[in-house]
Amino acid sequence: MSNIYTQKEIASLREGGKRLARILSLLAERSVPGVSTAELDVYAEELIRAGGDIPSFKDYAPVWGGPAYPAALCASVNKEVVHGVPRADRILEEGDIIGLDLGLTHDGLVSDSAITVAVGEISAETQRLMDVTKEATYAGIKAAVAGARVGDIGHAIEDVVKEAGFYVMEDLGGHGVGHHVHEAPVIPNFGTPGKGPLLHEGQVLAIEVMTGAGTGNGRTLKDKFTYVTKDGSMSAHFEHTIVVTDTGGEVLTK
Repeated sequence: MSNIYTQKEIASLREGGKRLARILSLLAERSVPGVSTAELDVYAEELIRAGGDIPSFKDYAPVWGGPAYPAALCASVNKEVVHGVPRADRILEEGDIIGLDLGLTHDGLVSDSAITVAVGEISAETQRLMDVTKEATYAGIKAAVAGARVGDIGHAIEDVVKEAGFYVMEDLGGHGVGHHVHEAPVIPNFGTPGKGPLLHEGQVLAIEVMTGAGTGNGRTLKDKFTYVTKDGSMSAHFEHTIVVTDTGGEVLTK
């Protein structure tokens, strides 16, 4: 079970989440044609440190193994689902979409959030993918009720995505967060109602939805971080840090 957080800790996470949401909004405004993902990464780190906080992802190595992540921001473009490493030669173009995934440590506690934004004009179908992914994220948040189970969250997410004709990326999902970037429980974006770990009031979770317009299958590139759709189809990503309550998840990253 994920740790139960105190009201004082939740207040700190709420403040950190507010700061993180503001920074993501500023990064979205900077995500225009001609800008490199490396520039966005530098800007993200500058904004985080200007507030006296720490970029949670930079130099983070997951407990299950693998190299430490080299940047503050995960910047994933088009077919890149998650963990896109910012690069000076990765220049945004009209019609792209970019997933901006960022962690911020405030008062020693980690908030984690992601948005997908359009770079200029995008197709109607790509916009629909983004809208559905965001809707599914909020469906998962609504299902995060004390006394429910992790499977209820996954089922709520998958139901929205599949109804729209898209796919959840089954290799990926949400997780506990707070004292560390990744904590228990793992929260798949699919599931069976009434199954999985029990949710408790005061748990802090990252509800993280990643979708694909194609088959829903993916693979990791040679950089050992960037995860892409196998068929090259578009992908979208939204995430909020929440606290479980008896009426559903309270969004902390807003």
